Parts: sequence; C-alpha cells; structure tokens
Amino acid sequence: MQKRARVIYNPTSGREIIKKNLADVLSILEQAGYVTSAHATTAEPDDAKHAAEEAVKARYDLIVAAGGDGTINEVINGIAEQEYRPKVGIIPTGTTNDFARAVHVPRDVIKATKIIAAGQSVAMDIGKANDTYFINIGGGGRLTELTYDVPSRLKTMLGQLAYYLKGIEMLPSLKPTKVKVEYDQGVFEGEIMFFLLGLTNSIGGFEKIAPDAKLDDGKFSLIIVKKVNLAEFIRLVTLALRGDHIKEPNVIYVKSEKVVVHSKDKMLINLDGELGGETPMEFQNLKQHIEFFASVDDIPATDLFIKENS
Repeated sequence: MQKRARVIYNPTSGREIIKKNLADVLSILEQAGYVTSAHATTAEPDDAKHAAEEAVKARYDLIVAAGGDGTINEVINGIAEQEYRPKVGIIPTGTTNDFARAVHVPRDVIKATKIIAAGQSVAMDIGKANDTYFINIGGGGRLTELTYDVPSRLKTMLGQLAYYLKGIEMLPSLKPTKVKVEYDQGVFEGEIMFFLLGLTNSIGGFEKIAPDAKLDDGKFSLIIVKKVNLAEFIRLVTLALRGDHIKEPNVIYVKSEKVVVHSKDKMLINLDGELGGETPMEFQNLKQHIEFFASVDDIPATDLFIKENS
C-alpha cells in the first residue's frame, strides 16, 4: 500500500509563498512515494488543528504543516492527543520560524520539502500546558505578549523587525508580576518580569537564550527573570542575546520536566507566539512524543540527547 501525505498549509503566510509553490511541493512528495493531497487553512479558529485531526482519523502516514509557528502549533494540537500520531514535516513560511530554525529546516519551500522527501526523522519533545500543546516556547509576563500584540499586516510588511519595534515600545510599561513557580528542583515565590519555557534553543529568532536546550531529553529550559529596574532589565536582555545571562543573580535557569505557575494577578500565557490562556498553568514535557522530519545530520550532537549519548 502506498504511503499517503496530507499537506496543511496557510495560503497567506509568507506573502502566499507556499500557495505559489504548492504544485512543486506535491510533486516532490509524490516522487518520494507518497499519494498526496492538500488542505488550505481558513480564518476559522483552529482550522489547521481540525484538518490535522481529520488526517489522523484517516491514518495518513505523513502530515506536512506549511506556514508559520502558529500553523505548526495548530497541527501539533490536532495530533498530540491521538494514540496514532503520523510523522510530521514542516515547511516554514512565517515571520520567526523558531522551530524550523532549531531543526535546521530552511525557509526555502523547495529545500524544506526535499528534507521531508529525504526521510530523515527524529522523535522530539513537545510541551503540554493544561490542555493545550506547544512545540517551541511557553511563557508569561508582559514582554511575552508582544508576539500577539503585533498586527499581522505589520508582521507581513516588516517581518521580525516588527517584533523588535513592538518590544522597544513596550519597555516603559513593563511591570513585574507576583508569582509562585514550582519546578523539579524547587519553588520560586516573588515578583518576576517574565518566565520562559524553551523546548528548543531558538526563542524569538535568537539561539542563545536557552543555550543548552535539547530537542529530545524530556526537559524544559526554564528561565525566570526576577523583578529588576528598567536599566537592569535592558542589560539582562542584552546579555541574553549573547547567552551570558544564565549565571546572573536575577535570573533562574534550570531544567525541569514539569512546571506549575500561579500568579496573584492575571498573567496571560504565550504558547508558540499565540495566546494560550492564563494562569494557573501546569506545564508538562512529553518526551519524544512526535516524530518530525528534519535535517538530522545538520543538527549538532549537543542539541539532541540521542546523538550526544550514542
């Protein structure tokens, strides 16, 4: 029986780049031995998630998520709960493409499709936040809200620069939040500027914020930035861009399989750049839960538990 592939794509992502190259994408997959079909997502809420659920029910061998991190996140949410989970390929056409960067999948549509066709795959961790799943990052605090504060039109026009501009605009209004964060090694109670949970080493387009993150070790990289003044906050952010923040006294940086966050005031939770609810929130790392096609040979051994220990 021939293998079947379902391509779930956002037709407007990346200035409609996937829509323009869809015939070539399907052709490459067919040459790799797949019977292919495609679904163009709509503006309806969770459309990509529902399309993935239908593909799981039909027992497709491969689901390809083509779009930005938000599209990939929806597809994963349609797969993660299921007993049968197809392999997943990604074609990144969004603004930051953090997950694609972490697994060394290029933004070029044809090159990304050829990586899927080449057949290299690896089982990777995903995160669960209460009843929602994420593949790259979870977080809370005013600064983490900038990804869904930036209008889609501005992201299309300016790309990642739109996030930087919004971040600068938000700096004067940043206020700490009183929280209780429980993690494997202990508990932190106090005021924080924000917290992040990384599944990869690529966060917001930067690859040194969680410098020793692994894709498949079953642990989050938890970063907590304690209450600081604006000048100190800017200094810490600058250090983080170079990976020099993890030993700072106002930063907690630990590995944890489970994290529970409570806050005195309302704290919105960011999951893969989208609004994922609010506290209280329990995060669990699901070790090697989904198998992704990736350029495995190009992923450094330090980024994969299975490589580092083989």
